Amino acid sequence: MTISNKDATSLWEIATAIERIQSFTASMSYDDYIANDLVQSAVERRFEIIGEAVRRLSDEFKQVHPEIDWRKLVGLRNIIAHRYDQIDHAILWDAIESFLPNLLEQVKIILPPVSDID
Repeated sequence: MTISNKDATSLWEIATAIERIQSFTASMSYDDYIANDLVQSAVERRFEIIGEAVRRLSDEFKQVHPEIDWRKLVGLRNIIAHRYDQIDHAILWDAIESFLPNLLEQVKIILPPVSDID
């Protein structure tokens, strides 16, 4: 499948944001994370970037890849951006530890070689 520049760019943004979250939290425990407002803010921002990048993906692309829960990613972004006072950091930490590694692998699988980008 040939992928548009817009979709490819969004996938790269998702992968980069995940890798940054992982680097921010690599040597942390949950307690370390909760005690560090700076890291929490950086992680929240990267989750927002992931959600925005997902929103920019074409509907056609998302339909071809239903194995990824695109709606969940946008929903998480909406909570962070619009209801920041309701952020449950335990849920974010769980996503960091159990959801993001799998998501990164899924995104890497569908990232196109440069020659396949329109």
